[in-house]
Amino acid sequence: MGGAEPDRPAGIDPARVGGWLTGNVAGLVGPVEFALVAGGRSNLTHRVTDAAGATYALRRPPTGGVLSTAHDMGREWRFLCALEPTAVPVPRPLAFCADPAVTGAEFYVMEFVEGTVLADAAAGSALGPAACRRAGEQTVDVLVALHALDPARTGLGDLVRRTGYLQRQLRRWHAQLHSSADRLPRLAADLALLDEVHDLLLAHVPEQTAGIVHGDYRPGNAVFGADGTLLAVLDWELATTGDPMADLGWLVSGWQHPGEDLVPTTDGPSTAPGFGLRDELVRRYADGSGRDVADLPYWTAFARWRAACISAGVQARYLAGHMADDGHLAEARSRGEHVTRLGESARAALRGPDI
Repeated sequence: MGGAEPDRPAGIDPARVGGWLTGNVAGLVGPVEFALVAGGRSNLTHRVTDAAGATYALRRPPTGGVLSTAHDMGREWRFLCALEPTAVPVPRPLAFCADPAVTGAEFYVMEFVEGTVLADAAAGSALGPAACRRAGEQTVDVLVALHALDPARTGLGDLVRRTGYLQRQLRRWHAQLHSSADRLPRLAADLALLDEVHDLLLAHVPEQTAGIVHGDYRPGNAVFGADGTLLAVLDWELATTGDPMADLGWLVSGWQHPGEDLVPTTDGPSTAPGFGLRDELVRRYADGSGRDVADLPYWTAFARWRAACISAGVQARYLAGHMADDGHLAEARSRGEHVTRLGESARAALRGPDI
């Protein structure tokens, strides 16, 4: 239920999708082969190889358990198209399918960027200290480039909302947390904690600015070259317009130091030799962007609470069988403790002297 049939890629009707690709992607030569790319936690990514050996990436939503406002393929596609001409490196968008009859949902196809995704410390160690140093610097510099863009001049002006970004985010993730809890009763024990953190965040909302927000910006959502150059930023499904500090808070909250006990929002490569410390990242960002980072403790607390809400949703989808078995099913079963620890660390930060 919700998973792939034997020899059938998750969420893909090979005959229909193959025919659509042949007719809509310039230069693609049928027939094609599909392979699920491990590493995603939300939308499904397939590597598509055509008869000439060329490779492409196909993105589509999970096969079920989709939460309200999440997994919007059209939104991802729009951000890729808007950012391709800018200084922010993204995969080249190739074709969008708005007809769910083809394979059960909208999907899009983009360039497959070869390189290393720095999803964990092992990936960083394999790259080497010098390349890791450059990768860390590039991660910050590309974020500065993204936050320097004017949404209106980039063609995204209609996405700018008059209501506060943080208020919208708190409302959205709080609702999705409760939706996940309804489908996964074991999360009920964390609801009181995460509800408390939600109320603390709402009570301390700082003054906000406007820009483009990736929503899940980190080395695990980017492709790097062998020398550490950032070649492409991936996974724009949570992109929106809002306060750019949300991206910095998310990046910093997942940037773990070697031997540190503080639970990161997501796995990352930062404990591998060569990566700088959090303070170095923040200082480089502040110098490059000219932004005031005094409210960063609030934004890291928000990132931890939001990560707990997302983690709960991912766990609910995997355990309900709505995600393909891409190597993370066992990890999903153990996410309960992760949700609790993220909530506790966010609450501790909000009760601290810097908030």
